[in-house]
Amino acid sequence: MMRIAILLGLFSLTLAGQQVTSGDLVSANENAANWVTYNGSYDSRHYRELDQIKTSNVSNLELKWVWQAHSLEKFESCPLVVDGVMYVVQMPNDVVALDARTGREFWRYEHVMQGRQNVCCGRVNRGLAMLGERLFMGTIDGKLIALDAKTGALEWERELVDPEGGYSLTTAPLVVKDKVVLGTAGGEYGIRGWLAAFSPENGEELWRFWTIPAPGEPGHETWKGDAWQRGGGSIWLTGSYDPDLDLMYWGTGNPAPDWNGDVRPGDNLYTDSVVALDPDDGKLKWHFQFTPHDVWDYDSVQIPVLVDREWQGRQRKLMLWGNRNGFFYVLDRSNGEFLLGKPFAKVSWASGLDAKGRPMRTEGAEPSRGGVRTWPSVQGATNWYAPTYNPETGLFALSTWEYASVYHKGDPEYTRGNRYIGSLPRGVWPDVRKDENPGYGEIQAIDPETGEARWRYRMTGISESGLLSSSGGLIFSGSLEGYFFALDAKNGELLWRANLGGRMANTPITYTAEGQQLVTVAAGNSLFTFGLRE
Repeated sequence: MMRIAILLGLFSLTLAGQQVTSGDLVSANENAANWVTYNGSYDSRHYRELDQIKTSNVSNLELKWVWQAHSLEKFESCPLVVDGVMYVVQMPNDVVALDARTGREFWRYEHVMQGRQNVCCGRVNRGLAMLGERLFMGTIDGKLIALDAKTGALEWERELVDPEGGYSLTTAPLVVKDKVVLGTAGGEYGIRGWLAAFSPENGEELWRFWTIPAPGEPGHETWKGDAWQRGGGSIWLTGSYDPDLDLMYWGTGNPAPDWNGDVRPGDNLYTDSVVALDPDDGKLKWHFQFTPHDVWDYDSVQIPVLVDREWQGRQRKLMLWGNRNGFFYVLDRSNGEFLLGKPFAKVSWASGLDAKGRPMRTEGAEPSRGGVRTWPSVQGATNWYAPTYNPETGLFALSTWEYASVYHKGDPEYTRGNRYIGSLPRGVWPDVRKDENPGYGEIQAIDPETGEARWRYRMTGISESGLLSSSGGLIFSGSLEGYFFALDAKNGELLWRANLGGRMANTPITYTAEGQQLVTVAAGNSLFTFGLRE
């Protein structure tokens, strides 16, 4: 087995002192120069108090540097920036340290995969976590590794799952206090999902929460027979954390098999849910299930956005959630109470939500042998790409896909390591020449108080890019066609754009280097960094 750390140039003086403490993670919003965790901060707002780049001068943005990855895989990783050094994952599992100001490469760690890996949607990795002078990454071949952030040297490695059984690690870990937390992907392979905490010193497992409860555990009654043993419930996006409540929030993936629920009658907890866990022991404090007994693959792994604001006349600790199933939700994150739910895209699988937030399903919308056209599509009304909350406008913005899929029902058969899905939808990519309602992509900003869109920015295509907002009054995002653009956060007006020539499937970040505000985004197989013209 080979692990390589390639050191480039005179790095020792440049990288001395880069570290992240647990206090830095708690106060991440107060140090806008850095981007120290996948979602930027524990509240996952993807917002920064930086206004050097603003509505009045964004037209003066120019390209500062480009870093070309040595990989042709889809670039979904979100970089970290710590005191002038950028750490990013080159697909599928190489870690690179760059000068955040110039893009100069300091070192590169190459992880060589072993054995067979089974992944549903590309050999992707969404990023890193950092604590002290260590970087942490999960790998597609099932390992949690720790690297020395100064040199890229491997400090330890722990095998967590068997990739030949359909398990993989694709999410960026979350560091909470003295623990590294992550879960397993593999929902299309009949896995049994889990989330676990590990020691940053040696990778020892400290606790585990199973997203599919076993006999005798609360929630097991929502499964029948032995379906729970291969029930899905994967974890493939990073959760959020409230230090005041001392609660973590993680979204869970679809039940398995995806498009045939006959073999798993019941609500199938805790799939398609948000789970609130105690970070010290992994105990479940509350849960909310968005799509009980999902048969459309509406994973609820979207990023929980945590906001403290007035709700109907009094201050509340809120969780804002644009769900793949097409509904926008507001929950009380202290106890999981359902406060609001409204569709933000066309929804035909449910006629609405009841007083407790449970969907009222539409008869005839489930997959069938002949196929049923249902909104939203299998891609969802939104998906893994991050939303943003701007405290100045008070609006929650997200990328939206507006179209349907034709859902077919097949006969799934479980074989370890093979897909366990029960057919495959079609019609995900609408034909604009033939389809009277071909669908489209847009960014919309929602008022959390009402669930109504305040503005919409319609795109000629669709987007897999997350959103970034700043106190300069801007929202940055990108498109599949390769356009990187900036909108006015107040009204959605297009203020600037540049064609980078490649698909965008990650979330832009902003930070400062030597006093200059920069914005970085991945397009195609490269990182592009912009700043104001000097």
